[in-house]
Amino acid sequence: MKKNIVITIARQYGSGGRTVGEMLANDLGIHYYDKELIKLASEESGINEGLFLDADEKLRNNGFFKVPVNVYKGEIIGPDSKDFTSTDNLFNFQAKSIKKLAETTSCVIIGRAANFVLKDYDNVLSVFVHAPHDFLMQEAGKVQPLKGKELEKFCAREDKYRSDYYTHHTGQKWTDAMNYDLCLDSSKLGFEKCVEAIKAHAKVRFGEDIFD
Repeated sequence: MKKNIVITIARQYGSGGRTVGEMLANDLGIHYYDKELIKLASEESGINEGLFLDADEKLRNNGFFKVPVNVYKGEIIGPDSKDFTSTDNLFNFQAKSIKKLAETTSCVIIGRAANFVLKDYDNVLSVFVHAPHDFLMQEAGKVQPLKGKELEKFCAREDKYRSDYYTHHTGQKWTDAMNYDLCLDSSKLGFEKCVEAIKAHAKVRFGEDIFD
């Protein structure tokens, strides 16, 4: 590539956004970051990786986002503070790792409100992958041992977590198309054409020879 390009992908559960991200990264020969971001943030902060993982699980199960919105502004809380390992500061360190990636390498980043963290970077293409309910249930059913209403509840809970996480750290609505450069319905395109659509958009945005 002629310059570092970062593609951020937010996605509804069951839309295949993670699969699209993996396929895109493989196609372009660049790295793909999902939960690996936690490892990077742990190394950056010196905070045990388990605390990041525990925080994620706790937020998913305990409705943490009933607390007031705390929009990320780029700050880091130092180790002398009692809030050093707070949930918000763990996010701050993940955001710091995301920024470092955007400044040093081409990659695909899944979730973590990366589109907001990198909103001021001109080398970033942000994508939201979505699909109608029936398609989401069909795809989710391929990886979850649930059916019917139980599967619907699981998917709704996952998307609520993602939505609340995004709103808490950004003050914005997760599904608002204005927060993304490109919104794709994976049920209409399929995963391979989603990859092609992202690449085509990148060429329009950054130049036809961007991937040469």
